[in-house]
Amino acid sequence: MKNPNISKVLKTYRKLNHYSVNDLVIKLEDHNLPVAPKTVYGWESGQTQPDADTLLILCKIYNIENILGTFGYSNSMNDLFLSDQERTLVLEYRNHPDMQNAVKKLLDIPEKRQT
Repeated sequence: MKNPNISKVLKTYRKLNHYSVNDLVIKLEDHNLPVAPKTVYGWESGQTQPDADTLLILCKIYNIENILGTFGYSNSMNDLFLSDQERTLVLEYRNHPDMQNAVKKLLDIPEKRQT
């Protein structure tokens, strides 16, 4: 059964990593996995899905550590209530550690004190 989250996540992470489709094709070739740009577009549109081995390589390229949770296989309560926009914001926050203090200040999130 197809997981509709796979296409969304793959496209989101490609963009978060600032890769063009051609950049990704080159990275996949570096992992001995030659694919055509048309194949990547098929994955990202949901027309097809990569096999499990290819998906693991994509996760490695995109630095996805929590594979099950990222693709929606988690029962975590936190994952259940995030919209696509909220998930994107969290991912962007994680990818920009240099801006995290500014975001916390803007949102008036108190710093945790060391005990």
